[in-house]
This record gives sequence, C-alpha cells and structure tokens, in this order.
Amino acid sequence: MATFLYRLGRGSYRLRWLVLAVWILIVGGVGAAAATLQQETDPEFRLPGTESQEAFDLLEERFPDQSADGATAQIVFASEDGGPLTDGDEAATIVEAVEVMRESPQVSNVTGPFDTDPEGDPIGMIAPEGQNIAVLQVTYAEPSMELDETTVDYLEDTVETARGAGLTVEIGGDVLQEIPIGGLTELIGIGVALVVLVVTFGALLAAGLPIVTAVLGVMLTTAGILAATSFMDVSEDTGTLATMIGLAVGIDYALFILSRYRNELAADGRVEDRAARADAMGRAVGTAGSAVFFAGLTVIVALLGLSVVNIPFLTEMAAAAAVTVLIAVFIAVTLLPALAGFTGKRVFTSRQRDRIAAGRHDEKPNGGRRWGGFVTRHPVLVGLVGIIGLGAIAVPAMDLELGMPDAGSSSEDNTARRAYDLVSEGFGAGFNGQLFIVGDLGGDADPIAAAQNVTDDLNSVDGIAVVGQAFPNEARDTVLVTVIPETAPADEATNDLVHQIRDVLAGSGDADWAVTGQTAINIDISDSLNDALVPYMLVVVGLATLILLLVFRSIMVPITATLGFVLSVFASLGALVAVFQWGWMGGLFGVEQPGPIMSMMPIIMIGLVFGLAMDYQIFLFTRVREAYVGGEASKQAIQDGYAHSSRVVVAAALIMISVFAAFIFSGEVFIAAMGFGLAAAVAFDAFVVRMAIIPAVMALLGRGGWWIPKWLDRILPNVDVEGEKLQRHLAETERADEPELVGATAK
Repeated sequence: MATFLYRLGRGSYRLRWLVLAVWILIVGGVGAAAATLQQETDPEFRLPGTESQEAFDLLEERFPDQSADGATAQIVFASEDGGPLTDGDEAATIVEAVEVMRESPQVSNVTGPFDTDPEGDPIGMIAPEGQNIAVLQVTYAEPSMELDETTVDYLEDTVETARGAGLTVEIGGDVLQEIPIGGLTELIGIGVALVVLVVTFGALLAAGLPIVTAVLGVMLTTAGILAATSFMDVSEDTGTLATMIGLAVGIDYALFILSRYRNELAADGRVEDRAARADAMGRAVGTAGSAVFFAGLTVIVALLGLSVVNIPFLTEMAAAAAVTVLIAVFIAVTLLPALAGFTGKRVFTSRQRDRIAAGRHDEKPNGGRRWGGFVTRHPVLVGLVGIIGLGAIAVPAMDLELGMPDAGSSSEDNTARRAYDLVSEGFGAGFNGQLFIVGDLGGDADPIAAAQNVTDDLNSVDGIAVVGQAFPNEARDTVLVTVIPETAPADEATNDLVHQIRDVLAGSGDADWAVTGQTAINIDISDSLNDALVPYMLVVVGLATLILLLVFRSIMVPITATLGFVLSVFASLGALVAVFQWGWMGGLFGVEQPGPIMSMMPIIMIGLVFGLAMDYQIFLFTRVREAYVGGEASKQAIQDGYAHSSRVVVAAALIMISVFAAFIFSGEVFIAAMGFGLAAAVAFDAFVVRMAIIPAVMALLGRGGWWIPKWLDRILPNVDVEGEKLQRHLAETERADEPELVGATAK
C-alpha cells in the first residue's frame, strides 16, 4: 500500500499538469451533467414498513380530497384584550380572512373557526373557554416545498391584513417550511479552518491548499447529487450531511498529507531541489496517505452502516456523505500533490526556507513531544483523570429522553412556535398533534357500524381529549376518525397513547385499523431508530475494529480505540442532556424550552463520531507504530509519534469543532443540539481520549499493547501503513544507484 501510494504521490507531483487536466475534465463533466440533468428534489418523506406510513398511503389513496400529503397552515387568531372573538369587528375580520383564503392559489380545503356541518354542528376551532382564540385551518394541494411563492405571499398578506385590524395572528403548520439554505455555517467553518491552518503552517499559500481541495470535493458531490435527480428520487436534505462531513474530512486529510510533506522536505533540507520535492511528496503520500486511506475507509463504513435503520432519506444522506469522503481521499492523494507541485518551494515562506537552509528549522512540534513525555511518565494519573472526568460528564446520559422535535421546541421568535403556544393555551397541547385513525374495511363490512365500533373503542382509552366524528370515504370501504390527545406531541405520554390505541384497535375485527399523522410518524421514526441502534453499533464497530486490526496488527489498539470512543460518545450525550434536556446553561446556547433529545441524535453521533475518532486514532498511532517498528521502545515510540502528529491532530480537531459549533446558534433547537453534541464529542474524543487516555493506557501496556497472536499475524495481509516496506524499497533503490553515481564521478 505505502509503496503504491508513494509512486502515486510522486507521479502526481511530477505530472501535475496531466493530473490537473484530468480533474478539470471530471469537474467539468459532473458539472455539465448537473446543469443538464438536474430535476426537482423529492420533498416527500417516507418511512417504509411502518404502520403510520401504510396508513398514510391508504389515507392518500382513499381520501384524495383530504390532500394528505399537502402543506397545512393553522392561522391562529387571538384577541389582544382577551375578549371573545365571536362578534363585532374582530369576528368580521376573521370571516373576511376565511373568505380570502378560500380564493388562495393551490388551496385544497379551508375550515373557518365558525364553520358548521350540514346539520349545524360546529366543526371549526374556537377556544371553549373565553372564545378568545380561534384557528383557521388550511390544507393545500401540494407539499410545502412545492408551493409557489405567490401562494405563500398570499397567505402572509392575509395575515398582515388581519393583524392590521387589531388581532394577534400567528401561522402554524408546515406551510412556511423552507429548504435549509447553507452558506453562512460553511463560511464560518472555512474561515476558522483557514486561521487554524495559517497558524499550523505559518504560510498562507500552504494553508490555502486544504481549503481548495475540500471545497472542490464538496462541489463535486453536490453536482453529482443534482445530476442524480434525473434518474432517481433524491431527498432535498441529501446534501446537508455531505457538505458538513466533506468540508471537515477534506480539510483534515489534506492537512495530514501536506504536513507530512513539509516535515519530509524540511528534514531533507533540499527545498530548492525539484526532484527532492517530488520524492518528499511521494514519501508523504506513501505514509500519511496510507493513514488517510484507512481513516476514510472507517468513516465510509460508519456512514454506510446507517442503512440498517431503513429510513430512506437517512440512507441517502449517508451514501452522499460516504461518496464525499471517498472523493476527499482521492483528491488528497492525487490532486493535492499536483497543486503542491505548482506551489513548488513556496509551500514554505522565504523565512522558513532560510531557516531550513541554515539547518535551524525543525518541523517537529516540541509541545507534542513534551506532552507525550508527560503522559508516559504519569500514565496512571493521566488515565484516571481522563476516565473519571468523562465518566462524570456522562452521568446525565442515564436520564436521556428521545423524541422528535415539534414547533414547541422552536425559538419564541418563530411564528410557528407562537401559534403552537396559542393553540395549547386555547384548546390543550394535544391539538398540536392530531392523530388519524384509518380503517380499511375490505369485504362487505358496514362502514356505519365500523365507525360506531371504533368510536366506542377509542372513548374507552385514557389520555384522549377528543374523539372526532368517524366518517367513511365516498367508496365506503374506508373509515377515518380524528383523535386529539391530552398531551403534547413530543410528550412521552403521547407516545404511550399511540401504542395503547394500536393495541386496542388490534382486537377489532370489522376493519384493519392503523394510526397515522405527523405525531404517529415521529413516534415510528423514534422506534425504528431505537431498534436499529444496537445492530448498527455491532456492524460499524465490528467492521471498523477489523480495519484497525489490519492497520496496526495489534489486539489492544483496536480494543482501546473502541472503548475510548464509547466513553466519548456517552460523555457528549451527557453534556447534551444537561444543556438541552435539563436546561443547564441553556441561556448560553439559546435553549428556551428544554425537552427530549431528537431521536436521530444518538445514531448520527455514533456514526459520525466513530468515523472521526478512528481518523484521529489512525493519524496518531500510525506515527507511533512507525517509531515502534523502527526499533523504539514503547514509551519512546509514543513520544516520537505524538511529537510528529499531535499538532496536526489538534489543528484538525479544532477545525472539526468549529464547523460543528457554528450550528449551535442556528435558531432551531434540534440543529443547535446536533451542532453542540458533535462539537462536544469531537472535543472529548480528540483532546481527552486520543491525546490522553489512549497513550496512557498504551504506556501502561508497554510491549503488550502491540501483541498479536502469531497465527493471526501470519494470515493478516501486510498493508504497510507505517511505510516499513517503502523505506526498504527506497533504501534498495539508493544502493542500486550508488555504483552509477560513483562511476560517473570517476569519469
């Protein structure tokens, strides 16, 4: 592996014009495909194999007039003085708003607060106590992401008119949901990365190379996703994770190879020599590039493992991110050497070149050596402090509550949150999470009898505030009834209620009953994620452990790496619970309403953090193993390895933390929680686990840390990540060239 990558890196450096031309053709081809093939992304969310999805599909098929997949809007009116809205100018304003919304483009159904059914019974929503809050319910014919701009403007103009008449008006539902627009967060991450890289390299040109290659990788993946929309359904959120991970690992991988290149070149001392620069790049790609290859492989395994959850949009996101990582690896071992070839000796500043020429330049970070020495001299102290500290932070994770976010967890600056609060105040929290009970009658069952039976069954269930009127569809083969829980959508009691309703309806023989609605879908998402968590961990950890075993040819290195990862994940979950669930220091992070942690957080954190943690493990310990294989004692190898690699690992971790932390102040609680959790996990894993606990444990194990059974050592292929074969190959090449050089000198 190392020898092949040496040739690839050296060749890419020397044939830089050819390599650049190939990459330009690739970028141009993918970009042209994106421009010509791009179609609309798929806004529909599906959860195959779940009761809620099957019921939703049935509802969409049998009740087409309900526009089950259409956008919804709840226009919530409240009197500013707390008086009733049933008469006077305020009532007239609401009636006018209802009539105006019935003329809205793309509208499917409108139910006003004062509407009644043909028998004169009220079907609108007006607060039973005080009648000071009313709701205008609107259903559109298209999903929110497919609504025309004029439709949204029409809604907002109607609301502004009602506000001008003296009413408090807020908009709930998903009608104002927008496709997240990236840019600011990415720019913040890139800006911080550039600062860190300038400090690390001390040269602006060298610092810019990882940024250029990382951005190019993300652009390629984004263009590929756009082109893919022509022949497959692609979720609109597919590129989100790819952008986040692509920037982070793209910068990191280029950073590690470029740092090794500068080390090799500085140690050689021939910065002005073009051939020496090519050889130095070959050695850098052969050694650090091997680490990049296997680090990328662990991240790809962790991402693709998310497919076991069987949630299509999550699988798409993970696959796109995995492709981005793969592209980042290829760019790091081919395009980066070519670009470094164009920079030539300017990869160092003139001052740095002068110091190298004078023999006074040392790229080895002495701080890393001193830290490695401290850890190896006091392994018990360092190990215990790290383990106990992270263990204490992990304690709140024992109280972890999972759920899906709703408008109630949004910022109070959000109109959807204010609408949610008004509905809760006027009607009860459960009105924000209606459940739909759908019954497929089949055969010759009587829909009237089925409707009465299901109503009776539901009235016997505790926790239901309102059981709506059951009614059949036009074909009279399906019955629909609306149920209002007593508790909020994200409340644990609502989760229990949905499962209780399903148990009760399972015994009904007159129809196949199922529960759906956004609340039920969210509950099924949480259940699917919880069920997939253990299999996912087994698959990902098992495969990644095999990769680490192959790379390090040691039993203890993969075991300690994995156990350290588990500790960092639990610590980050503990910090997440303390801030976002308990509300500790919530004001500092914009947490206005503490609540359950988003169900996707643990599995996403496990996938991403495991891949990134193994990155740091590989980058740090390939240098340690390189020193150990070179004849150093175990503790001395740790000091030498950390002297060479700790500085760039710290820089890489700071870049990663900055990218994730930028999401904390997004204004959306679940996005902020994800940013906080990932930033905390990287900080704990990089600075406490990889930089302290793991070297302390390995120092205590001594030679035993590198033990492997002889039979296993024989059957494992030697991938030569530390470059031992490469060094022998280079030494043999030099010896073979010596007679020619001697003969040439004699002549």
